[in-house]
Amino acid sequence: MAEEIINKVSQSTLLTLDLEAFYPTNPIRIFDLKPFLFMELILKEKDFRAALLSADWSQYRDETVGIYCSADAVIPVWAYMLVTSYLQPFAKDILMGDEQAVLRQLITHRIQQLNPAEYKDKRVVVKGCGDKKIGDFAYLEITKLLRPVAKSIMYGEPCSTVPIYKAPSKAGSALPHD
Repeated sequence: MAEEIINKVSQSTLLTLDLEAFYPTNPIRIFDLKPFLFMELILKEKDFRAALLSADWSQYRDETVGIYCSADAVIPVWAYMLVTSYLQPFAKDILMGDEQAVLRQLITHRIQQLNPAEYKDKRVVVKGCGDKKIGDFAYLEITKLLRPVAKSIMYGEPCSTVPIYKAPSKAGSALPHD
Protein backbone atom coordinates (compact mmCIF):
# COMPACT_ATOMS: atom_id res chain seq x y z
CA MET A 1 0.00 0.00 0.00
CA ALA A 2 1.40 3.42 -1.01
CA GLU A 3 1.92 6.12 1.58
CA GLU A 4 -0.30 9.14 1.42
CA ILE A 5 1.50 12.25 0.17
CA ILE A 6 1.03 15.15 2.55
CA ASN A 7 1.49 18.73 1.40
CA LYS A 8 3.23 20.19 4.43
CA VAL A 9 3.46 23.64 2.83
CA SER A 10 -0.33 23.95 2.52
CA GLN A 11 -0.76 22.76 6.12
CA SER A 12 1.77 25.18 7.58
CA THR A 13 0.87 28.25 9.56
CA LEU A 14 2.80 30.50 7.18
CA LEU A 15 1.01 33.63 6.06
CA THR A 16 1.99 34.59 2.49
CA LEU A 17 1.99 38.27 1.61
CA ASP A 18 2.04 39.10 -2.10
CA LEU A 19 3.21 42.68 -2.70
CA GLU A 20 1.59 42.61 -6.15
CA ALA A 21 -1.69 43.12 -4.28
CA PHE A 22 -0.50 46.67 -3.50
CA TYR A 23 0.08 47.51 -7.15
CA PRO A 24 -2.45 50.08 -8.44
CA THR A 25 -5.16 48.61 -10.62
CA ASN A 26 -5.90 51.86 -12.47
CA PRO A 27 -3.39 53.40 -14.84
CA ILE A 28 -1.33 56.38 -13.77
CA ARG A 29 -1.65 59.48 -15.95
CA ILE A 30 1.20 61.97 -16.15
CA PHE A 31 0.86 65.72 -16.52
CA ASP A 32 4.14 66.99 -17.96
CA LEU A 33 4.75 70.72 -17.63
CA LYS A 34 7.20 70.77 -20.55
CA PRO A 35 4.63 71.47 -23.33
CA PHE A 36 3.31 74.43 -21.31
CA LEU A 37 6.70 76.18 -21.23
CA PHE A 38 7.97 78.77 -23.68
CA MET A 39 10.23 76.87 -26.10
CA GLU A 40 9.68 73.95 -23.69
CA LEU A 41 12.32 75.49 -21.42
CA ILE A 42 11.11 78.69 -19.77
CA LEU A 43 8.05 79.32 -17.69
CA LYS A 44 6.45 82.63 -18.62
CA GLU A 45 3.71 83.20 -16.07
CA LYS A 46 1.19 84.91 -18.34
CA ASP A 47 1.57 82.32 -21.14
CA PHE A 48 1.63 79.44 -18.65
CA ARG A 49 -1.62 80.57 -17.03
CA ALA A 50 -3.28 81.06 -20.43
CA ALA A 51 -2.22 77.57 -21.57
CA LEU A 52 -3.56 76.00 -18.39
CA LEU A 53 -6.87 77.83 -18.78
CA SER A 54 -7.34 76.33 -22.24
CA ALA A 55 -6.37 72.76 -21.22
CA ASP A 56 -9.02 70.03 -21.16
CA TRP A 57 -8.88 68.97 -17.52
CA SER A 58 -11.83 66.61 -17.86
CA GLN A 59 -9.53 64.05 -19.51
CA TYR A 60 -8.12 63.41 -16.01
CA ARG A 61 -11.51 62.60 -14.47
CA ASP A 62 -11.17 59.89 -11.80
CA GLU A 63 -7.51 59.31 -12.72
CA THR A 64 -4.42 59.19 -10.55
CA VAL A 65 -2.20 61.94 -11.96
CA GLY A 66 1.49 62.55 -11.49
CA ILE A 67 2.77 66.07 -12.11
CA TYR A 68 6.35 66.60 -13.23
CA CYS A 69 8.48 68.35 -15.80
CA SER A 70 10.54 66.34 -18.27
CA ALA A 71 12.47 69.43 -19.36
CA ASP A 72 15.60 70.54 -17.57
CA ALA A 73 13.96 73.80 -16.54
CA VAL A 74 13.61 75.78 -13.35
CA ILE A 75 9.97 75.44 -12.30
CA PRO A 76 8.69 77.63 -9.47
CA VAL A 77 6.74 75.89 -6.72
CA TRP A 78 3.60 77.89 -7.47
CA ALA A 79 3.42 76.27 -10.94
CA TYR A 80 2.83 72.84 -9.38
CA MET A 81 0.28 74.38 -7.06
CA LEU A 82 -1.53 76.01 -9.98
CA VAL A 83 -1.68 72.77 -11.98
CA THR A 84 -2.97 70.98 -8.89
CA SER A 85 -5.72 73.57 -8.47
CA TYR A 86 -6.93 72.82 -12.02
CA LEU A 87 -6.62 69.04 -11.67
CA GLN A 88 -8.23 68.63 -8.27
CA PRO A 89 -11.87 68.94 -9.34
CA PHE A 90 -11.34 66.06 -11.78
CA ALA A 91 -8.52 63.76 -10.66
CA LYS A 92 -8.97 60.97 -8.15
CA ASP A 93 -5.49 61.62 -6.74
CA ILE A 94 -2.63 63.98 -7.59
CA LEU A 95 0.97 63.18 -6.76
CA MET A 96 4.35 64.69 -7.56
CA GLY A 97 6.61 62.83 -9.95
CA ASP A 98 6.88 60.76 -13.07
CA GLU A 99 5.17 57.37 -13.39
CA GLN A 100 7.80 55.49 -11.36
CA ALA A 101 7.76 58.05 -8.53
CA VAL A 102 3.96 58.00 -8.39
CA LEU A 103 3.89 54.21 -8.43
CA ARG A 104 6.34 54.16 -5.52
CA GLN A 105 4.20 56.60 -3.52
CA LEU A 106 1.01 54.62 -4.16
CA ILE A 107 2.49 51.26 -3.19
CA THR A 108 4.17 52.71 -0.10
CA HIS A 109 0.91 54.32 0.98
CA ARG A 110 -0.99 51.05 0.55
CA ILE A 111 1.58 49.10 2.57
CA GLN A 112 1.41 51.70 5.34
CA GLN A 113 -2.38 51.25 5.46
CA LEU A 114 -2.02 47.64 6.62
CA ASN A 115 -2.96 46.91 10.19
CA PRO A 116 0.23 45.52 11.79
CA ALA A 117 -1.85 43.84 14.53
CA GLU A 118 -3.11 41.35 11.91
CA TYR A 119 0.46 40.02 11.67
CA LYS A 120 1.18 39.85 15.40
CA ASP A 121 3.09 36.66 16.25
CA LYS A 122 2.59 35.32 12.71
CA ARG A 123 5.14 33.65 10.48
CA VAL A 124 5.05 35.75 7.30
CA VAL A 125 6.48 34.94 3.89
CA VAL A 126 6.80 37.95 1.61
CA LYS A 127 6.35 36.55 -1.89
CA GLY A 128 9.37 37.16 -4.05
CA CYS A 129 8.31 36.43 -7.62
CA GLY A 130 5.44 37.66 -9.69
CA ASP A 131 4.22 39.11 -12.93
CA LYS A 132 4.69 42.76 -11.97
CA LYS A 133 7.93 44.55 -11.18
CA ILE A 134 7.72 45.54 -7.53
CA GLY A 135 10.55 47.85 -6.52
CA ASP A 136 12.97 47.06 -3.73
CA PHE A 137 11.47 49.92 -1.75
CA ALA A 138 8.29 47.86 -1.21
CA TYR A 139 10.21 45.04 0.44
CA LEU A 140 11.91 47.55 2.70
CA GLU A 141 8.55 49.11 3.65
CA ILE A 142 6.87 45.79 4.41
CA THR A 143 9.83 44.72 6.56
CA LYS A 144 9.63 47.96 8.55
CA LEU A 145 5.93 47.36 9.12
CA LEU A 146 6.17 43.67 10.05
CA ARG A 147 9.37 43.43 12.10
CA PRO A 148 7.93 44.92 15.31
CA VAL A 149 5.02 42.47 15.35
CA ALA A 150 5.72 39.31 13.34
CA LYS A 151 7.10 36.12 14.83
CA SER A 152 9.24 35.70 11.71
CA ILE A 153 9.67 37.22 8.29
CA MET A 154 10.85 35.25 5.29
CA TYR A 155 11.32 36.09 1.63
CA GLY A 156 10.45 33.85 -1.31
CA GLU A 157 7.86 31.12 -1.66
CA PRO A 158 6.51 28.95 1.18
CA CYS A 159 8.40 25.94 -0.20
CA SER A 160 11.72 27.82 -0.44
CA THR A 161 12.29 30.82 1.78
CA VAL A 162 15.15 33.03 2.86
CA PRO A 163 14.93 33.91 6.55
CA ILE A 164 14.93 37.67 7.18
CA TYR A 165 13.93 38.08 10.82
CA LYS A 166 13.01 35.90 13.76
CA ALA A 167 11.59 37.40 16.93
CA PRO A 168 13.51 36.59 20.09
CA SER A 169 12.31 33.74 22.20
CA LYS A 170 11.00 34.73 25.59
CA ALA A 171 14.44 34.00 27.11
CA GLY A 172 16.73 35.10 24.25
CA SER A 173 17.52 38.09 22.10
CA ALA A 174 16.64 38.63 18.47
CA LEU A 175 19.21 37.99 15.82
CA PRO A 176 18.45 39.57 12.47
CA HIS A 177 19.48 36.46 10.54
CA ASP A 178 18.67 33.39 12.63
